[in-house]
Amino acid sequence: MEPVPEDLGGGLWSVPVPIPGNPLAYTLVYAVESPQGPVLIDAGWEHEDAWTALRDGLGTFGIDVADVRGVVVTHFHPDHAGLAGRVREASGGWIAMHRADTEIVRLFHTSLGHEERRSFELTSMRRAGADESELATGMDQPRVDPPAIPDRALDDGELVDLPGRRLRVIWTPGHSPGHICLHLEDGDRMFTGDHVLPRITPHIGLYPYDTPDVDPLSDFLGSLDKISAMSADEVLPAHQYRFTGLSGRAQEIIGHHEERLAEVTALLSSRPVTLWDVTAGLTWRHPWEQMPLGARRMAAGEAAAHLRTLENRGVVRREGTDDPLRYVLR
Repeated sequence: MEPVPEDLGGGLWSVPVPIPGNPLAYTLVYAVESPQGPVLIDAGWEHEDAWTALRDGLGTFGIDVADVRGVVVTHFHPDHAGLAGRVREASGGWIAMHRADTEIVRLFHTSLGHEERRSFELTSMRRAGADESELATGMDQPRVDPPAIPDRALDDGELVDLPGRRLRVIWTPGHSPGHICLHLEDGDRMFTGDHVLPRITPHIGLYPYDTPDVDPLSDFLGSLDKISAMSADEVLPAHQYRFTGLSGRAQEIIGHHEERLAEVTALLSSRPVTLWDVTAGLTWRHPWEQMPLGARRMAAGEAAAHLRTLENRGVVRREGTDDPLRYVLR
């Protein structure tokens, strides 16, 4: 059944905003009431159909986009931040994001163009061990413009500018460096963005594959531990559906990644293997042979993130510094 806008009670509403051509189908945008205008949690993908769904969905509850006080973005990805700039143009409201993701958005506005970025990605895959015959198939991902630069940078533990309510920022890095969850303390509801979803797990990738001094999967696992220690009557994710049992679901996701780490370890031995070979040997939703190049690139990012965690745990090590990237058991 197709999701519809819902009044969730307590001055809170949800609006499903479509993501055209994406299996996730939609982003759940939440509106939180305040005496000085509602604040949105996320905004949805930048697309005319998405804008219509957001505008009309809010209108179902008598909310005009022009009255929106601000948009809190859980992380910089386009299905969450894409329409924030258009909401700001229509309302004059602010956009807030954790400072780590704010810096990434600023970088997007000054970094490589589409063709340069594509060349960079192909070079990264060559370093990972991809064969030239695979790279000849070309990338299948359309160009996505960067989201609007936020007006406000948020920090862990601070309260969002939401008069009459208590909406607290919980920094949960992993899916992105600045991903946040939000605890509506006056309603005991937890907005989890992509951090904790009821049936699937978010993508945790390392880009470029050999970026030093970062460990997104360990960050993610630590964030799950942090959020599982908190209680909330209801969990409101950005995709799928609302649920209860935050701690249990967070621990399930930790268990999933520990199993994945064991699967990666089993593919390694004393003989160096490339990142691409490790990625191809893992179990994916679709067979490796059927995955387009863009999907393989993301899969390699996930494998690289798991290998980095194993490196930091002392289980594996990088072999040499030349191309391609190779790993062995310690």
